[in-house]
Amino acid sequence: MLRNEKYIGDALLQKTYTTDFLNKTRVKNNGIVPQYYVEGNHEAIIPKDIFLRVQEDLVRRRVVKTSANGKKRSYSCNHCFAHIVICGECGEMFRRIHWNNRGCKSIVWRCISRLEPTGQECHARTVNETVLENVVVQAINTLLSDKSTYQAQLQQNIAKVIRNAQQNTSDGTDEKLQGLQKELLKKANNKEAYDEIADEIFKLREQREKCTVDTAARDAQIARINELQDFIKQQPAHLEAFDEALVKRWLERITVWEDHFTVELKSGLKIDIEG
Repeated sequence: MLRNEKYIGDALLQKTYTTDFLNKTRVKNNGIVPQYYVEGNHEAIIPKDIFLRVQEDLVRRRVVKTSANGKKRSYSCNHCFAHIVICGECGEMFRRIHWNNRGCKSIVWRCISRLEPTGQECHARTVNETVLENVVVQAINTLLSDKSTYQAQLQQNIAKVIRNAQQNTSDGTDEKLQGLQKELLKKANNKEAYDEIADEIFKLREQREKCTVDTAARDAQIARINELQDFIKQQPAHLEAFDEALVKRWLERITVWEDHFTVELKSGLKIDIEG
């Protein structure tokens, strides 16, 4: 259901094809025969922007990060810090470890380069989980202690997102597609060659889909920025304790350096915390 285009009103033709007409044997089409994508084939039951955001998230979950040595990692830990704690020295992810140091048990985070061979020499420090939690609390409280400065920066981020989006528009693409599709049908009915038109349709469709994805990403980014602005306005006092929900909602990345941490929020703000 998450990957089926039929739920957004489209249809991909010739997903399978017949190999034996007598036995009516059909097999999956892996590029042996042409496939055709028909948009607006029927009424949609899922909005297209939501469907496209789901596709982005599926890709993100499938390959979380590509390391400097080219290895693709898909770290499956469900902890709120999983995937987002990054080594400032080598660029690898940090992994959660149950530590037993001379009988003293604790939970720490260590760079993967120090746990397994990655082809990189790394001297990144080991960070106790409670330290990371405290870093998050300090970062959020830094926002709350200087609301006006960060509110202004968030407004600048919104303007930047809109400017970038204006450079990637799909003006006129729909009209071109409609014209080419009519021409393709006409040629198909007259049994004329239509390979060039089909190639052009595929190119335009990819262009439009990219623009649609970019637009959905822009809207999501603006929504996150607005949500953070509302949070800053409504939060009456500083945080007293770590909140896992805030990490999942606001944090994009925590970069671990030798003498400090850089906390990057999904809204684009970056906050340096000493420690």
